[in-house]
Amino acid sequence: MHIHFIIHEHFEAPGAYESWAKNRDFTISYSKVYQGDPLPKNVDDFDFLIVMGGPQDPSTSKEQCPHFDTKGEQDVILTAIDAGKAVIGVCLGSQLIGEALGAQYEHSPEREIGKFPINLTKEGLTHPLFSHFGSTLDVGHWHNDMPGLTLDSKVIAYSEGCPRQIVAYSDKVFGFQCHMELTKEVVSLLIQNDDLSRAAEYRFVDEADILLNHDYHEMNLKLHEFLDKLAQRYQATV
Repeated sequence: MHIHFIIHEHFEAPGAYESWAKNRDFTISYSKVYQGDPLPKNVDDFDFLIVMGGPQDPSTSKEQCPHFDTKGEQDVILTAIDAGKAVIGVCLGSQLIGEALGAQYEHSPEREIGKFPINLTKEGLTHPLFSHFGSTLDVGHWHNDMPGLTLDSKVIAYSEGCPRQIVAYSDKVFGFQCHMELTKEVVSLLIQNDDLSRAAEYRFVDEADILLNHDYHEMNLKLHEFLDKLAQRYQATV
């Protein structure tokens, strides 16, 4: 299996997605666009495309952020989907999947930064790739926006602050607005690159010391199990 990551900023690291790929001895490649790496030219070179988060949104222009090419990324995402690849978007990545499929991203009702529960919908509870999540699961969050919905998409999970936490766009394409990849190391990087001085003004924003003291291990394991199931599904189709 070959996993390709599109990474927008050094502090939006792939965390538990990367450790899953390394632990299974998969081939890993990267487009670290903040370093000037090109986007992949041939989707046949990989099996999984994982598009990470970032402070940008799908409407961010090249003038606003020279290293972020929203149209280019959406083109890669759509080409990978059409080629039958497994595609996962995280936060910004999930919004880019929706945009690539014609569904406009929106602002989330609440800003969420911390570790809070998501609730599985009826579709989520009966979905074989998420059966191990249970009805609720505490996961990481770091966002202001949420992905758009296509006519065929299904909301797998929601939270009190955001109605679209996990979206299934097809059998092999998923958007995660939540951040199940967070580790303490990744959280430390995010804290260094965000302003949490007004955290107390928000219902779902943790203070920095609380963020660093959360245990992210269980959600990482749940994510790994989802990825194993998705890999099995993908391999059954190639």
